[in-house]
Amino acid sequence: MATSQEPVIVGFLCNWCSYAGADSAGTGRMVQPTNVRIIRVPCSGRVNPRFILRAFQRGADGVLVSGCHPNDCHYSTGNFFARRRLLLLKRYLEYLGIEPARFETHWVSASEGQKWAEVVRSMAERVKALGPSPKLPSLL
Repeated sequence: MATSQEPVIVGFLCNWCSYAGADSAGTGRMVQPTNVRIIRVPCSGRVNPRFILRAFQRGADGVLVSGCHPNDCHYSTGNFFARRRLLLLKRYLEYLGIEPARFETHWVSASEGQKWAEVVRSMAERVKALGPSPKLPSLL
């Protein structure tokens, strides 16, 4: 999945906030890395940890989950469930040998295109400095 030059980052973005924020960053022509593969989900709370494990199994160098700010979720509590679940997953990934910097969770609203661009740029730089990710064996 990844080339020797640029790391591949898979992003799971909430349809209501983060995806709209990424869209506004693109519409505003803000500088963003082109190696982020965005997957739109209804809510960050719908991101199953298996999706993230599968991305690392298939060669992703980094994974980003982004959703609405706490108390601003369109489905009331989806991001609270995501935050709790993904915090545990981050510890599990470390146990599996994936560096913690390869997986991040950020809250970006629809009006924060500039923040989205900064988050993606900083993550791309961090993941590039880490080099290629070790491929996870098939766990699922």
